[in-house]
Amino acid sequence: MKNHNFIKIFSGLILISFIASGQEKETLAKQLGYPADAKLLIIHADDIGLSHSVNTASIQAFEKNGITSGSIMVPCPWFFEFAEYFKEHQDLDIGVHITLTAEWDDFKWDGVLPSSEIPSLLTEEGYFYASVEEVAKNADPLEVGKEIRAQIERAIAFGINPTHIDTHMGTVGATPEFIQEYINAGNEYNIPVFMLSYLIQQTPQILELTGPDQVFVDNFFMITAGTPPSAWQEAYNQIIENVKPGLNQLIVHLAIDNAEMQAISKNHPDFGSAWRQRDYDCMVSDEFKTLLEKNNIYTITWKEIKELRMK
Repeated sequence: MKNHNFIKIFSGLILISFIASGQEKETLAKQLGYPADAKLLIIHADDIGLSHSVNTASIQAFEKNGITSGSIMVPCPWFFEFAEYFKEHQDLDIGVHITLTAEWDDFKWDGVLPSSEIPSLLTEEGYFYASVEEVAKNADPLEVGKEIRAQIERAIAFGINPTHIDTHMGTVGATPEFIQEYINAGNEYNIPVFMLSYLIQQTPQILELTGPDQVFVDNFFMITAGTPPSAWQEAYNQIIENVKPGLNQLIVHLAIDNAEMQAISKNHPDFGSAWRQRDYDCMVSDEFKTLLEKNNIYTITWKEIKELRMK
C-alpha cells in the first residue's frame, strides 16, 4: 500500500533532467547510445521481498520481459528468498527499496539494525510505524541514516549489487533531514538515487547535495488509487501514450492474487492482492508490449545508468 498524499504529489510529475548541468549537456539517451530525443522508460517493480507471492510475480515478470527493473525491501521476511534467486540471475536490475514503514494491518517488520540502535523508528510493539506521517513525527534523522545504510549493506552482504536506491511510500522525502541522509548514502556507496521533483521543490539545496552525476527522472508514472479494475488496461494505455522524450519511470506493484497476499493486504484494496495481480497481468501482456512498440519507447534499466555514472 502507498501513502495517498505521496500518490497525489507524484501524479503527473515532470522534472527537467538537466537543471544542474545545463541544456548544452548531451542527453542521457544519447549518452546511452539511443537517439538524442528517445523516449526512455524504466518499468520498475516495487516491493520485491515483501512476500513469496510478490517474489513469484516479480521473477515471472522479469523472465517474460514485462519489467526491466525492481527494488527489494531488505527488512521484509521474503528478502532472503529473492536474494538466493539473484545469486543465479545477477544480470537482473535490482535496487534497494529503502523501507522505514510497515503499513499492513497484520503483517509487520522492524529494521535491519537492532532496536536499540533505531528506537525512534519503532513503535512500542517494536515494529516500524505504519504511516509516513508517524515516521516524520518520531524518527531521528541520524537513526534514519543508519538504517538506510544498514539496508544497503545487508543487500550487498547477500550478494546483491544495487543498481539504485529508492524509497518505500516516499518516506525518505518526509523531511529535509531524511532526504539528506538518503542522498548522502547514495553518494557514499556510489549508487544512483531515484530523485523526484517534489524533493527539489521542498529542498532546493538538493542539487548541491546530489552532485553533477545525478540523473533525474523527467516523467514519473504510477496508476492512481481508486482506478476501477475495468479501466486498468486503459489507464496503462494512457500512461504509455503520455511518455515523452527523456527518462521516464513507470512503477508497478506485482503479486499473485492468492491466499498469502490476500491475508497480507486485507482491508487495503489499493495496492492490495487483486491490484497487484492486475498490474502483473498487464505488464506481461502482448497488448502492453505492442503499445510500447507503437509509441517508439526504448525500455532501459537503472543498471545502464549506473554503468554510465561509473564511467
